[in-house]
Amino acid sequence: MSKLNERGVVAAEFAILLPVLLLILFGTMEFGMLMYGREVVTNATREGVRYGIVAQTPPVSGATMISQATTYITASGLNIADVSFDPPVCCGATGTPVTLHATYTYHWLIPYLPAIAGLPATLPISITTTMRHE
Repeated sequence: MSKLNERGVVAAEFAILLPVLLLILFGTMEFGMLMYGREVVTNATREGVRYGIVAQTPPVSGATMISQATTYITASGLNIADVSFDPPVCCGATGTPVTLHATYTYHWLIPYLPAIAGLPATLPISITTTMRHE
């Protein structure tokens, strides 16, 4: 029995599997960047609230709490324009909750990925941190 000419079979198989492999690769990268941004904003809200609960002269203004959170985000390299803060809820009495809410808008690194996967063009992520005043 003679072997048939199989030239080009590997190239055809590669062409079929390449889009799937690229989707998995870039999807993993996007998910990692999304989680990184979420964690940075979560830690920023923690920093802001922590500043508000340990301040020596309560009550601390909401602007200083947001300023602390903004400084943390800027130092991380995340685009501060993608993060918006609601006015913090704070009170000066010991044991009362101090809350800071932020909304992080994630913009996809790969612009065609949301269209392929059926996702929205931007993804808003809501983060709220609450701690008791010391």
